[in-house]
Amino acid sequence: MIPAQSITGLVLAGGEGRRMGGRDKGLEPFAGLPLVAHVMQRFEGQVSELLINANRNLDGYALLGARVISDAEGGFKGPLMGIYSGLRAASTPWLLVAPCDSPALPRDLVARMVTGIGEHDIGVAYDGERLHPVVALLRTTLADDLAAALAEGERKIDRWYARHSWCRVDMSDCPEAFANLNTEEEKHRLELSLAAAKETP
Repeated sequence: MIPAQSITGLVLAGGEGRRMGGRDKGLEPFAGLPLVAHVMQRFEGQVSELLINANRNLDGYALLGARVISDAEGGFKGPLMGIYSGLRAASTPWLLVAPCDSPALPRDLVARMVTGIGEHDIGVAYDGERLHPVVALLRTTLADDLAAALAEGERKIDRWYARHSWCRVDMSDCPEAFANLNTEEEKHRLELSLAAAKETP
């Protein structure tokens, strides 16, 4: 079993937010908090350090109390670059990654990813129908290999994972936890849904 002190958490908030009108998605208000804060709660007390990968509004993210890291290369090169930047910044053997726009992730995400990875180098959340490649537990020793892949122009997360020993981590009992928000309408709908769930005894 991988202990908490061997894991760095990383919340990916470095995208352009194109489908949300270019707004910085992680700082968008959701149920009274910035979106990124909901995801940060899933790591609290369960990892050695928490990082936020952001490429703008760095001061705003820094106020949330985690170490903020920007992409190792500029130009909004996608989540694989964010993952690489986290692998490089982490001082632990493991990095657990989650996106800033999935505020309903399971509260026991860390424990489930640790249990599910077995002897593999990468564990990827699977909701019973599809993989969620930006919810993943990875060995930080993969940083050099990912640097080489990025230098070759690779931008597809699943293609890079396929080069390594990886597995699905079964989350099929809670597929709704992986809802990710790309539009204002999706954000509003999930806010209403979570509020209704809280009111149901």
